[in-house]
Amino acid sequence: MTLRIVIDTNVLVSAIIDNGKPRQLVIKLLEEHTVVISRQMLAELADVTTRDKFHIKSSQVNRFVASIISNCKIVVDNSLFKVIVEDPDDDVILNAAYTGKAGYIVTGDKHLLALEKFRQTKIVNVVQMLEILR
Repeated sequence: MTLRIVIDTNVLVSAIIDNGKPRQLVIKLLEEHTVVISRQMLAELADVTTRDKFHIKSSQVNRFVASIISNCKIVVDNSLFKVIVEDPDDDVILNAAYTGKAGYIVTGDKHLLALEKFRQTKIVNVVQMLEILR
């Protein structure tokens, strides 16, 4: 069964900088499921991955973002839910999930994880998603 999943930018950044569970998960999701992403999320990914603290080569960022674009369903996010008072930027993830009819959001963000669910979308961390896929 193919799942529709939003991968939070923090998981995507972890996947690009380290060869751990986030990378394993992102590869599996891109190959076997439908990953939903919004233009706002793509812009954030491009911005965050070019920050000096991550020491990622621009060619690596470009390849990664191109791979995400070619393997994801890009949604035009017109939803305007305002749910996360502590960090309104997190609402971009919820809105993408709602617009893209995602069954899951995979995140490392404590505000999103605290919700556990948004509408019909379950919110899980990387380890939980890997378990669900087993």
